[in-house]
Amino acid sequence: MLRKLFTWMNRYERHLSALAMLAGFVADNLFFTRIDLVRTQLLLGIYTVACFIAIPLLHWIEARATRRGAPLPHWRIVLPFITQFALGGFWSAFVIFYGRSAVLGASWPFMLFVFLIFLGSEYFHKYHARLVFTSVLFFFALYSTAIFAVPMYTLSLGTLTFLGSGLVAVCVFAVFTILLRVLARERFLADVWRIRVGAFAVLVIMNVFYFTNILPPLPLSAEAAGVYHSVWRVPGAYLATSEEGQSWQVRYLGLPPTLHVTPGEWLSAYSSVFAPTTLTTTIVHRWQWYDPSTKTWVTKATIAYPIVGGNDGGYRGYSSVPVSAAGQWRVTIETDDGRTIASLPFTAVPVSEPPPEETVTLR
Repeated sequence: MLRKLFTWMNRYERHLSALAMLAGFVADNLFFTRIDLVRTQLLLGIYTVACFIAIPLLHWIEARATRRGAPLPHWRIVLPFITQFALGGFWSAFVIFYGRSAVLGASWPFMLFVFLIFLGSEYFHKYHARLVFTSVLFFFALYSTAIFAVPMYTLSLGTLTFLGSGLVAVCVFAVFTILLRVLARERFLADVWRIRVGAFAVLVIMNVFYFTNILPPLPLSAEAAGVYHSVWRVPGAYLATSEEGQSWQVRYLGLPPTLHVTPGEWLSAYSSVFAPTTLTTTIVHRWQWYDPSTKTWVTKATIAYPIVGGNDGGYRGYSSVPVSAAGQWRVTIETDDGRTIASLPFTAVPVSEPPPEETVTLR
């Protein structure tokens, strides 16, 4: 019975590998709610251990069978599925946590990467391609996980923490390659330079993404944000006045709103930023107006306040600024070192009378 099952699995290996990756996506969407939960860190650790063991073990079995001229054991087909399930779990974790940033442009490289992984999974039937590709993907997973985890242990964000995350990923991957060299020496040496070049390319790309502000400042994420006519705090909640009659595109699709501003009026930007427990940092609201004559964004105000992590709904705060100039505005929500968490564009239109407004409860 088991022999027939393994034979069937071997016949449909590529399709089952894709299904295993999809299963990893489903599992993570059920279990991943907060990045600082023990179950989240435990699951990421399980994925790491699974790849750390399954990839070298598979190639040790195949190298050993090649040397001895013996048939491959049927059960070894399970190992690629374990690897694919773990990698699928990693990708879904990255989509979940990176995708929570309100700046969609910060997440597109990961969405594209996941799409390419699904395409690449159809080409895992060649041994060398599978060894190089899965090893490089594993390094990417290690690096992205370190970006999540290291700040929660150093209790800090910034360039040094990011570089430390890369160092942790490189050290773990070095141990992984040593294990590959010991278990499947001949095959590993045949691909060692491609693995190193691939891992180095990932290292360079991730650093380029970071220093060009493409990567969001994980583990921070924007839970809610918006620009209103006014924001104020009451016991247990934040309230705001919003214009009535906003289009459904603004309400449901998040398109930039148009705010009708009376002379001397102040507008308020609200943000709820999630940070892991024990992490303390500073949030900055940068108010900018687009100057059509110079075609540049001009900073009108910069307001900072500290936040403390651990709140499920995020740490809430707001800033208020007088808006006198008509045209395009935006409020960028940043870390104190300039990393963008969210961007709130809107259009200011001067009016003599205030527009109809309604009071809303902010989450």
